[in-house]
Amino acid sequence: MAERARGLVLLLAALLTSAAVVAPTPASAGAAPRAAHVPVVFVHGYNADPGVWGALRDDLLASGYTDDELYSWGYDTSQSVNETLSGRLAAYVEEVRARTGAARVDLVAHSFGSLVTRWYVKFGGGAARVDHWVSLAGPNHGTSTAWACALWSQACRDMTPGSYVVKKLAEGDETPGTVSYATWWSNCDEVINPDDSVPLDGATNHAAGCLAHNDLLGDDTVSQGVRGFLATDRWR
Repeated sequence: MAERARGLVLLLAALLTSAAVVAPTPASAGAAPRAAHVPVVFVHGYNADPGVWGALRDDLLASGYTDDELYSWGYDTSQSVNETLSGRLAAYVEEVRARTGAARVDLVAHSFGSLVTRWYVKFGGGAARVDHWVSLAGPNHGTSTAWACALWSQACRDMTPGSYVVKKLAEGDETPGTVSYATWWSNCDEVINPDDSVPLDGATNHAAGCLAHNDLLGDDTVSQGVRGFLATDRWR
């Protein structure tokens, strides 16, 4: 009997030792897989739609992003930056964060979308939710061409030099928070006047050469620069 009891004790000890070896630690057992990239939210410009991002989206997919990491926000571009659009963008970003589990997103904006995204970052809580911010041909300090549609479009009034939106965004720090900022501008841009409206103090500002306003969306060199900028590691 004593020998049998001793055998049972040894068997039980062996089983406990084996279980201790294969059992996951609490940290590893509950850990969720980390996404390969920070999700990107594209924000198009005035009188446009999410389809403008086709080329850059394809380039990001080719460089390793997945469809679940790329999002294009569509919106009514006739509305106000500060009163309407930045709040709707904030809600969309929260949807993306909830879907992906990401703490932060990257914002890539074209033209008028630059003002919407900047207002969200500076005044709408986005500084805590955005990792990288990119502006392609953004009227960051206003553009005189917006006077052509300012009579009937609030968005155009927001883009005019000296508008409430432009002035508020320029007050104090133009690139607030720990967000990493970058802009791309062209000296042949027929929409942004003057050309130096695009660069921001505190951002990494890139001269894209002689490109038309919409050509920045599909230019290979700009795409390469944007992808390199998004690849810089800040929060992961």
